[in-house]
Amino acid sequence: MHSHEEGVKSVKMSVLGLGIIGSAWAKNLIADGHAVRCWNRTFKDFPDYYPSIQEAVDGVDVIFIVVSDPPAVQSVLNQIHPKLSRGVMVIQSSTISARWTRLFAEQVRLTGALFLEAPFTGSKTAAEQRQTVYYLGGEPEVVEKARPILEPLSSTILHIGPLGSASSLKLAMNLNIAGVIQSLCESLALCRAAGIPDDVYFTALSRNAARSGISDLKAPKLRERDYSPQFSLKHMEKDLRLALETAADLKVSLEQTQNLKKIYDRGMAAGWSEDDFIGLIRIFDKHS
Repeated sequence: MHSHEEGVKSVKMSVLGLGIIGSAWAKNLIADGHAVRCWNRTFKDFPDYYPSIQEAVDGVDVIFIVVSDPPAVQSVLNQIHPKLSRGVMVIQSSTISARWTRLFAEQVRLTGALFLEAPFTGSKTAAEQRQTVYYLGGEPEVVEKARPILEPLSSTILHIGPLGSASSLKLAMNLNIAGVIQSLCESLALCRAAGIPDDVYFTALSRNAARSGISDLKAPKLRERDYSPQFSLKHMEKDLRLALETAADLKVSLEQTQNLKKIYDRGMAAGWSEDDFIGLIRIFDKHS
């Protein structure tokens, strides 16, 4: 059912960043018959892995960047800059802010290459099952050019608007998730302290208007006190920081997010940066 069976030609591409999402996309792109070269900052035992980033991008048509934060994106661009030229498309899918997006787009466009802002939503499972939801920012013609490559990886492609808009929307969505989960953790901690069993709490939540997709996803982990990362605390902390920077640029005050960022700082200081962001419940629930 995927692109190589639908007559879409094989494209030479690179996936730079083999974290949870990048590795899932790379496997699906390889399965679609594309010539994919993969690179990661630290060595990964992975199909078509290139230890040299310059070799990984040499002569390719499409470059996916899926790394952790703005300094990581800048580091990648610094290294691949000499290989960028007209006809190459850079698809930047790391969660960053509008300010950084515009800066990186300018660097890429000066080489003649195309730049597409393509943050996304969806977990490891969504990426593996080709259910990623892409938020795209940039000119309509660049979006259309990327569509045949992104469609087989995704359930939905939303063109948000000009460059920067997709990053701002992505940060807004993550800010929302962080707020919902913080309330979930604090309300669960309150019930545990009151001696109410988790079974009773989650049964009540399942019939309450506050039930959500993210509470369904995190309920089993909270019940098991399983803080292995689906989305790490350090990545959500970075997103809250970028959301607050964006709010300052736009002269908007996000008071709840400012308070939440202080709780994240405590979690980072406690050494939980690599754990799932629900691990913050340990601040409120001493039995977690």
